[in-house]
Amino acid sequence: MSAGIDVTWYDAHATFYGDMSGGETMKGACGYGNLFEQGYGLQTAAISTALFNNGFACGACFEIKCVNDPQSCIKNAGSIKVTATNFCPPNFDKPSGNWCNPPQKHFDLTMKMFTTLAPYKAGIIPVQYRRVPCTKIGGVKFEIKGNPFWLLVLVYNVANAGDVSSVSIKGSKTGWLPMTHNWGQNWNAKSNLVGQALSFQVTTSDGKRVEFDNVAPPQWQFGQTYQAKNNF
Repeated sequence: MSAGIDVTWYDAHATFYGDMSGGETMKGACGYGNLFEQGYGLQTAAISTALFNNGFACGACFEIKCVNDPQSCIKNAGSIKVTATNFCPPNFDKPSGNWCNPPQKHFDLTMKMFTTLAPYKAGIIPVQYRRVPCTKIGGVKFEIKGNPFWLLVLVYNVANAGDVSSVSIKGSKTGWLPMTHNWGQNWNAKSNLVGQALSFQVTTSDGKRVEFDNVAPPQWQFGQTYQAKNNF
């Protein structure tokens, strides 16, 4: 998968999961929670192994259009734009007809997004996709979880490239400490930073690095989310 924005259209297929409310599409393998509260809504997709990149692709945005199937593609439907928020796992017990098995590129969309492109009874459709910039409101958000000796930070609401490739953290009494990619867009550090203001350096897949100074105050709490003033 190419890093960052890529204007080239590539072939794939798309299905949908859940119902029109999108309840089944919440949470998932990227570590996000309530996608409505976090700003992603129903404009999301679970992506196959070939696209998921071990979770590093979480947060990337894709433009998708239905192609080459006049019976299924809704005429003049145009394209949709979705954020990768989940993983469509392979099923090696069923090698044929499993669209999420490598090396196939596949998008499992919300029902709302799928039915923008094709009637739900189509089931599966041929599509083309390309990486596009993510549009976000406000600054990057950092949800702090874990415990004093094992800090876990979910990075989300990331604009432009959208997918994070590395994170460093700094307490008000430390230098920069590289964080380890844990799962999805969760990053962890094994330093006790309780009682220190927290700053972050985030690098996205296009190589752009932005510093977010003093995002969390010294009295930050586990289970809370802190929003930076800036974004990519």
